Amino acid sequence: MRMPRNPFAVRGRRLPVPVAPGSPVAEAVGLSVRLRQRPVLDSIDLTAHAGEVVALVGPNGAGKSTLLAALAADLPAGTGEVRVGGRPVSEWSAPELALRRSVLPQSAVLSFPFPVEDVVRMGRAPWAGTDREDEDDAAVAAAMAATEVTGFAGRPFSALSGGERARVALARVLAQRAPLLLLDEPTAALDLRHQELVLRICRERAAAGDAVVVVLHDLGLAAAYADRAAVLHEGRIAVTGPPAGIFTGELLGEVYRQPVEVFPHPRTGVPLVVPERAS
Repeated sequence: MRMPRNPFAVRGRRLPVPVAPGSPVAEAVGLSVRLRQRPVLDSIDLTAHAGEVVALVGPNGAGKSTLLAALAADLPAGTGEVRVGGRPVSEWSAPELALRRSVLPQSAVLSFPFPVEDVVRMGRAPWAGTDREDEDDAAVAAAMAATEVTGFAGRPFSALSGGERARVALARVLAQRAPLLLLDEPTAALDLRHQELVLRICRERAAAGDAVVVVLHDLGLAAAYADRAAVLHEGRIAVTGPPAGIFTGELLGEVYRQPVEVFPHPRTGVPLVVPERAS
């Protein structure tokens, strides 16, 4: 008798299964990382849950991008462990991991002048041969519409401005439709409108059940859009929690070595962080 096909196993790959809101999607437990024999992260404990946006903030060199790369399994842990989908990352094959997390690096470089739509479609590669392969066209179209790049779908990626490339790179990540999004400074090259657009997309993905971990330099964006923030300082997490509860002038002034004022927005109550300046 022929056994029914397991819908969560295709060509040896275990496909993601839906997780309940609030369930851990990515975890760092006692994580330490060394680069070129230099300690960069030390004893990091962090969990990203389904349905939330976690912002990684802190000064240059604090370890934000390194932590994101470790969560993505692009950097090995020196000590401790990283788990994705409830398993240590070492237990997932590369194709299985690609179904579970999508990664936006700080810069997107392509050696060939691929059209924009083809670049976005690259995000669908992990789903080839699965039951969700027939979602490719819809996923690509939806990602391009969300990031407002549909209008130049046929243009070469290499001919785009820095901000346009950043939005196309984000569209590729969105098209992948993985339950964990790891975004490294996705607003760095963007104008005001598109910075807000990107963070609204993060909130929408969290509302749909994904876990989003995003590196941000703009504390105002982190305060407005993140459910929780982890403030990194010299390779450690100084504090983690809702921005309204942890963004204080004392903490941020110490971490950034810059006196700041923190006060609530008069209409929304969201913390506003303003550097102290001589009058």
